[in-house]
Amino acid sequence: MTKAEQSKRVPWKGVFTAIVTPFKEDSALDEAGLQTLLKRQIDAGIHGIVPCGTTGENPALTEDEWARVVEIAVTVADGKSWVVAGTGTNNTQQSAARTARAKELGADGALVITPYYNKPTTEGILRHFTHIAETVPDFPMMVYNVPSRTAINLSPDSYLRLLDLPEVVALKEASGNLAQVWEATHRYGKLTPVFSGEDGINLPIWEVGGAGAVSVLSNIIPDLVVEQYNAYVSGDVSRSYELHERFAALAKSLFVETSPTPAKHALKRLGLPAGPVRMPLAPLSRPGSAEKIDGDLLELGLI
Repeated sequence: MTKAEQSKRVPWKGVFTAIVTPFKEDSALDEAGLQTLLKRQIDAGIHGIVPCGTTGENPALTEDEWARVVEIAVTVADGKSWVVAGTGTNNTQQSAARTARAKELGADGALVITPYYNKPTTEGILRHFTHIAETVPDFPMMVYNVPSRTAINLSPDSYLRLLDLPEVVALKEASGNLAQVWEATHRYGKLTPVFSGEDGINLPIWEVGGAGAVSVLSNIIPDLVVEQYNAYVSGDVSRSYELHERFAALAKSLFVETSPTPAKHALKRLGLPAGPVRMPLAPLSRPGSAEKIDGDLLELGLI
């Protein structure tokens, strides 16, 4: 399958929610709660769902829980939204196995993070993604670059080399480097969408050619984030800017402590299922964190 053919089959664009994984108070997976959250996203017109990403506490899930979360997401989405399952780890074999399982479960693609902790060289990164692509051929892959969590940055040159793999169809960029995003979008063209991985700069990334966002914020206000994106692509840029300014403070406060702890706090304040985070994450503990989030929710009229 050529890159052009793959891109036509998977024209990923829009707002993809990096959905939280709700747990019960005893830390068991809350399947009913997850269904509630997913239905809320679908009803809001979200373009895609990303289960089992960092926001979904991927590292804290057992293999059975991971598979169940993906399965529920596929079932609830029912073709109304793309489901791009978080399958990447710092273990190449495990990442390939999870990607294969995601395909079996009916996901539309995989979000694969660059290997964290290991700090591989460029050659190691390329071999990692190549092995996954060769193990699970013809399954679309969104490469995830997030140096703050992995300690490595995927350069535009490295991304260009990854595009030789027909399975690589998109990049989630969370480096915060707009020049890097501009280079990716303008050197490689529309066949390889670049998604914002940071809600605070969604709009600037769209301005330099981004195709959408993988959003934490849309867990809380999916309708408004979708409206912002739809306004931008329809040419109503002033409305998109207006919405950006309206919820910029909340986008920032969702990272006052390690995500997804603030997002889960916000969901609970909205009366939605979220439950606790799993260790080694902890409840909000810094002075003023909860108050900051609550204040931003109040300012938006959500509580």
